[in-house]
Amino acid sequence: MPTLIVLRHAKAEHTLGRADPDRSLTGRGRRDARAAGDWLRADGLRPDQVLCSTAQRTRETLEGLGLDAPVSYEPGIYDNDVDTLLDLIRQTGDDVRTLLLVGHNPSFHQLVLDLSGTAPDTFPTCALAVIELDDGWAETWPGAGRTTALWTPVRA
Repeated sequence: MPTLIVLRHAKAEHTLGRADPDRSLTGRGRRDARAAGDWLRADGLRPDQVLCSTAQRTRETLEGLGLDAPVSYEPGIYDNDVDTLLDLIRQTGDDVRTLLLVGHNPSFHQLVLDLSGTAPDTFPTCALAVIELDDGWAETWPGAGRTTALWTPVRA
């Protein structure tokens, strides 16, 4: 049974004059990414493969997780389209048991809802959902799984 981890990038800066793909994480974003990585390791969720948006903030989020897994940087994730995300998931090899996606809202929030039929009201920065899929990656369609865990950073 494949496991999909859907992780929205951590909090990024909003700097005038900086192109959206080049935005970096804030201090809070770096802390949240480390906390997300700690949570994943504590729950034994270690991805065999990572698909990550090419945006700077997603790359920094992935780096902050401190996970050791092969990474493919996928420009299509930045396009924020659920159908593109589903296509990428369906192309995953059968040898991958746990896949981590690192990307953006609103498509990530919608993906969680589409796959499991349930989602939190919001999917804030650095939120993650763990979805167990009923069949193989190639059979990943809306309704094909269930959310088994949700995590969001603790705010002081």
